[in-house]
Amino acid sequence: MNGSLWLAWRQQRTVVGAGAAILAAAAVVAAYYRSRMLGDLHSGLFDHCEPGPLSCTMSATGRLLLLDVDPLRCLGALNIVLPVLIGVFWGSPLLGRDRELGTHRMVLAQGVSRGQWFASRFALAAAATTVLSGLLAWVFAWWWRPAADRSYGLFWYANTALSGSGPRVVAAALFGLAAGTLLGLLARRVLVAMGLTLLVTGAVMLLLEWTHRTRLLVPPHTYVSAGSASKPPMGEKWSTGNYGLITASGRHDDVLKCPFPSSAELRQCMTEHGYVARFYEANPAGDYWAFQWTDTAVLGGLALLLTAVTVLLLRRRV
Repeated sequence: MNGSLWLAWRQQRTVVGAGAAILAAAAVVAAYYRSRMLGDLHSGLFDHCEPGPLSCTMSATGRLLLLDVDPLRCLGALNIVLPVLIGVFWGSPLLGRDRELGTHRMVLAQGVSRGQWFASRFALAAAATTVLSGLLAWVFAWWWRPAADRSYGLFWYANTALSGSGPRVVAAALFGLAAGTLLGLLARRVLVAMGLTLLVTGAVMLLLEWTHRTRLLVPPHTYVSAGSASKPPMGEKWSTGNYGLITASGRHDDVLKCPFPSSAELRQCMTEHGYVARFYEANPAGDYWAFQWTDTAVLGGLALLLTAVTVLLLRRRV
């Protein structure tokens, strides 16, 4: 097995080095911009800003106050596309390159079993992928924490925060690796496998983003206020955009039935139409972890399934 691992390292050291370089660059950029962020926050400029989604302005000029979080968003975007990059450039050639060139026959002729040939390559790639993706997710969280859920920072439900941080990043990276490895085994050409991996991993990532927007896997909560009383504040919640009025029978109607602010007109309209309460639907900030663990379970389960299929197909394809 030592010989198999040594050969696996020789074949993967370039991509491992590239991953280490990306991680080092991300850490340096994060340290620089986070220090600038902390300097802005400690300057007192943002002290009068309330937490939550309401924008904050300079009292003298009325200019909107915002931290420079664009580089942070870029790191989140990198974490989102990481499974695609790993699947295409690491997973696809993992077995596919040897199969295309026929070099796996020479390795197997040296007394190495198919299981050892696969395990040595995939174990090294999976371990390195876990470390790389986990550290990138940690760097994002460390950088994001001072500006989390503030009008001048980045909210938890922003695409780059929700999908670019947490354990989801690790599960997604392992899914990309497993998908690329399986397609590399099935395809006769590495370039074909890379193209298929790009389509498959990209489609799964887009599908999960769609489930976030539609709240398909993590349903929103319904917040109700009696009569024409003000609705509970939105705060750090992620609104679905669905809000309106409730009848005594419990029917939910669109807010346009009584399009008035909290006033005498609203009370009169609600009385005329038999509305007894108002509502809106949103996910509270605590649902960040519900989204995280749901995505982690889905992507981790897919990674395990694809790896098992790869193992079952080894004898037929190699």
